[in-house]
Amino acid sequence: MYPKKELAQIVISACSQFNIDTVVISPGSRNAPLTVGFSNHPEIETLSVVDERCAAFFALGIAQQRQRPVAIVCTSGSALLNYYPAIAEAFYSNIPLVVISADRPKHLIDIGDGQTIRQENVFENHILFSANLIDEVVSSSAVENSKLICKALQIAVSQKGPVHINVPFDEPLYETVSTIDTVIANKVKQSFDEITSSFAPRNDDTDYKKLASIWNEAEKKMILVGVNYPDEELHQLMDFYADDTSVLILTETTSNLHQKKAIDSIDQLISSLDNTQFEALKPDVLITFGGMIVSKRVKQFLRKYQPKHHWNIDKKKAMNTFFCLSEFIQIEPLDFFSKFNGTIVKKESNYQQKWLQFRDDKREKHTAYLSKTTHSDFKVFEQIIESIPTNSQLQISNSSIIRYAQLFSIDKTNNIYCNRGTSGIDGSTSTAIGAAFAAKNQTVFITGDISFFYDSNALWNINIPKNFRIILINNSGGGIFKIIPGPGTTNAAKYFETPHSLTAAHLCKMYHFDYLKADSTETVAAQLNGFYETSEKPKILEIFTPSEENNLILKEYFKYIQ
Repeated sequence: MYPKKELAQIVISACSQFNIDTVVISPGSRNAPLTVGFSNHPEIETLSVVDERCAAFFALGIAQQRQRPVAIVCTSGSALLNYYPAIAEAFYSNIPLVVISADRPKHLIDIGDGQTIRQENVFENHILFSANLIDEVVSSSAVENSKLICKALQIAVSQKGPVHINVPFDEPLYETVSTIDTVIANKVKQSFDEITSSFAPRNDDTDYKKLASIWNEAEKKMILVGVNYPDEELHQLMDFYADDTSVLILTETTSNLHQKKAIDSIDQLISSLDNTQFEALKPDVLITFGGMIVSKRVKQFLRKYQPKHHWNIDKKKAMNTFFCLSEFIQIEPLDFFSKFNGTIVKKESNYQQKWLQFRDDKREKHTAYLSKTTHSDFKVFEQIIESIPTNSQLQISNSSIIRYAQLFSIDKTNNIYCNRGTSGIDGSTSTAIGAAFAAKNQTVFITGDISFFYDSNALWNINIPKNFRIILINNSGGGIFKIIPGPGTTNAAKYFETPHSLTAAHLCKMYHFDYLKADSTETVAAQLNGFYETSEKPKILEIFTPSEENNLILKEYFKYIQ
């Protein structure tokens, strides 16, 4: 059973040509031709998620894990606008998301028809391409629509980001046929061949000889890695730099790079440096790659103590995070280092050893402080990180949660993800569920209470694996606003911290999760024991921590490790 609508057949045929095999659908009537067609296609898996915002982040989580496009389909009107947060995240995190929206035909726009808004180009500031399909049924429209759709899908595949396909349908919407029209399928195939052949890969015009001469002369080199998808080959290429005494590697938690000779808790290292030490740490050459940097301290450091040479490696766009970018190398990091490693030599220097010793001293103080710390967000994080099973996928929500994670070394067998494209709290749970659905290994999601309750509709999803685990740290409000300077100096704290007395107990009952709770170091340890074992339902462990003490314990920590 397929839709009779020509436009719907073109969209479905094109998605099949580009091997888009997962489509997340939210219910509606205007998108009925797409729903019928995708759900009946033998090579496409369709998943139903009611809330469009959750659906988009759920799809983003699947695409994050599979590293290929996932499509989302919705009805017309405001339903489409609920996709925007996930689209922005996909845009900045380089995740291929194909947005397919049903629309009213043009003669019904702005005349008072229900569920109707101006949908064309609605995401223009955060989309790689918008394909506004033609609703007139004329001989040339099928060809033009096929080209538009194929161009959108090719861009999603090759540039790894979100694209929007807007599909206007007039009534009737539910007419069906037994097969997709052969003529339409052939036109789509022709457009596919034409579009894909026209997308030639960009030539690498990097002047490796020039870069190597700069690198080989420098005695202080730094490599800073942000959000990065796990890549064993890239990991091996980084070993070359770990063994160079003139190179210091700084890795964020989300870098998924684990080097013994690397600084993996950046804020520990630079939290107490004076001007003389910052000058000594300042690199001559800085190489950056990966996505957004979490550490505000390292951004402040490199903006004030700017390196003479900053090279950013990214296939899509230059990231002048430290306002001193001197070289944008527009290729994949793996391709760059594969070539660059053969052009450079190691240089004797005390740069790396000096700061690794500094790192080790900080680690000892870190351990000592935690050994005497009472129940708090910080202590709970130590217990959680130590409990995560090996070879797990760890999803982390934003705000204070990712910042706490940055202070701990996490087992190298675990892959770590966080929505750092826009750093929003709005879809962390939905993304984690999508990732859990797509991942082969167990997924553990660590979240704060505001992020969790904000996205609680994420649990309204029939596709949640039984081995999915949520650890909810409930400190009764937005704890980040007690940590960062500023909010505490105002008389409007309740508007920043949003204090509450909510718990997840009733949500777990409604959505069929097993619910556990803890409120002390002893009960956390007891509940984590066996928490990850096989069960008939997904589980949530809600850990209550003292709101008024958490920030004091963290601030005291940074004083202690000085």
